[in-house]
Amino acid sequence: MKKDLDKIHHVAIPVKNITRALEWYEERFKFEIEYRDQTWALLQFQNIKVAFVLAEDHPPHIAFETDHVEFYGRPRLHRDGTRSVYITDSEDNTVEFLNAK
Repeated sequence: MKKDLDKIHHVAIPVKNITRALEWYEERFKFEIEYRDQTWALLQFQNIKVAFVLAEDHPPHIAFETDHVEFYGRPRLHRDGTRSVYITDSEDNTVEFLNAK
């Protein structure tokens, strides 16, 4: 892997029910649950993280890790200790820039 490539932290997909989505995925895949509450869950697979989000609480998005999150705006502190900025790309998709340290 080239060292100068950006790193995707996670992809967040909308679900209607966090528990039901987790149950469906647990029957089919091997992963670890890093975080879970009533509005989102973060799953660690071997090569990527996937978040299940309730669209009314969290936008579906793709999240990139960066050491310079402030470059994209004023970071917001999350309950899991990460800081991030959300922006919209040219195609109206939500993109998160995350400092996971």
